[in-house]
Amino acid sequence: MVAVVPEAAAPGAAAARFRIALGVEYKGSRYHGFQRQRNGVRSIQEELEKALTRVAGGEEVTISCAGRTDALVHASGQVVHFDTGVERTMFAWVMGCNANLPPDISVTWAQQVPDNFDARFSAMSRRYRYVIYNDQIRPAHLAEEVTWNHRPLDVERMRAAAACLVGTHDFSAFRAQQCQAKSPVKTIHHLELMQSGRLIVLDVRANAFLHHMVRNLAGVLMTIRRGRAAGGVGAGGAGRAPAQGRRRDRPSVRPVSGAGRVSGGIQAAGPLPRAAFPLRLAGCSRALSRDSG
Repeated sequence: MVAVVPEAAAPGAAAARFRIALGVEYKGSRYHGFQRQRNGVRSIQEELEKALTRVAGGEEVTISCAGRTDALVHASGQVVHFDTGVERTMFAWVMGCNANLPPDISVTWAQQVPDNFDARFSAMSRRYRYVIYNDQIRPAHLAEEVTWNHRPLDVERMRAAAACLVGTHDFSAFRAQQCQAKSPVKTIHHLELMQSGRLIVLDVRANAFLHHMVRNLAGVLMTIRRGRAAGGVGAGGAGRAPAQGRRRDRPSVRPVSGAGRVSGGIQAAGPLPRAAFPLRLAGCSRALSRDSG
């Protein structure tokens, strides 16, 4: 039998490069946000790049994401892309990554995309769900999935206030001091509150979000109860939802580790698999299955 040896590439010929998009879900409780940190603090990006580099046989891989999530924020439909000269099947990228990732990060799909695809700039919108557990007793089983508020919330008043936030506005009052966005003007396409028992879900979709914008939106809406609003949504006042025990002046809103923030699907331009949004919360499956588009 004669072995067939592939013909060597011509001298000076550029090696083939491939652009691959991945769907990623993760639980952010043990990470300092998505973006790689200089001080060695754990991040989602670092774990993904280490896993991809192993699958690529040692070729260093750098990824770009559709939207950087904050510390403690979970994701069920993050999209990233990377360039590589290593040829693998899409199945191999998925299974190889998952074999090298910690159990709280998972790659759900892989797809080769055109060179002009960019996970960040091809994204047309981002979506978050912020989950509030409204009960006098703090939860145990959902401790890393929700924000606990022990005072009764008026969901109808919260919905009325949320309607004022839909559209294109200057959201300067809702951004963190360290926000690096060039413009505070963002467009909220959809903002709805759903309730099932003790769970209240703030579902928001926008073209982009400022740093801590969703957390602060939730904070404002949670101050609206029994006919009172702190600061006034329409008047430019802003509140802050809890993060790591801050806001001692608002004991009615208390964090439970994961702080209830879940980054959802990324709507992107291009032929990508539809980002699923599997928010698994006991007793709330019907309310959370509504697709607001």
